[in-house]
Amino acid sequence: MKVLITGAKGQLGRGLIASAPSGTTLVPVDIDECDLTDADAIRSLVQAEAPDLVINAAAYTAVDKAEDDEETARAINSGAVAALAGAHTGKMVHVSTDFVFDGTSPRAYVPKDVRNPVSVYGRTKAEGEDHLRSGDILVRTAWVYTAGGANFVRTMLRLMAEKPALNVVTDQIGSPTWAPVLAETIWGLVAKDASGTFHHSDAGVASWYDFAVAIQEEALALGLLQDAIPITPVPTSAYPTPASRPAFSLLDCSKTRDLLDDGYTHWRTNLRKMLKEEASLG
Repeated sequence: MKVLITGAKGQLGRGLIASAPSGTTLVPVDIDECDLTDADAIRSLVQAEAPDLVINAAAYTAVDKAEDDEETARAINSGAVAALAGAHTGKMVHVSTDFVFDGTSPRAYVPKDVRNPVSVYGRTKAEGEDHLRSGDILVRTAWVYTAGGANFVRTMLRLMAEKPALNVVTDQIGSPTWAPVLAETIWGLVAKDASGTFHHSDAGVASWYDFAVAIQEEALALGLLQDAIPITPVPTSAYPTPASRPAFSLLDCSKTRDLLDDGYTHWRTNLRKMLKEEASLG
């Protein structure tokens, strides 16, 4: 099977490459190989490579910047999906986000829930979802991180080493996602010849404050940090940002887990694994 992976240098892209099934021929593509704002370039790439499967792991993820750069965000998050779907006759996997929801649900979001994004990023990602065909796979995820990537965990490690104290938002609720397991889930859905919408994040519930506290505790235990600093929970209103965030974006992943029959792993378990990898990177 020949698989074209966009966003190949990103956190998920690297995970997909590392966990690709034996016998898979990979065509990893990033900005150096194809400008995803250029629909003609995308179509030419797909036609030249003629892959059996396309996994679109690329996205414009600068949530706040997107508020002033809507054209680029839409070109990558929606236009590129349309171009890929239009040029590729086989199955496509597209990765989307919890930001397509408005955060007002009283329970975890299931795949069929009505979308109502509250930011340019969320709206453009929702638009991208609409370009998928009936046989394609849509995977929504949230709070993605991995060792060596640009993410909340590594930002917290740096700030905890530099600052005497931190304030972290406590009224945005969801669950982190370790990229290697997200990648394995995507390959699992492909192996099952699945189609439709699925959710994936690690098990459990957290605020960004909860996540930060856990990062410090686990990092101290592994020697990644030398000293603990005070971490204070604060409301979102204390840190106004250009883009609105959903206050509650927990994803119900039961449909995915039931299909793959692979059980649930709590986010703190995967955080510990990631930090051990981070420690090995030096």
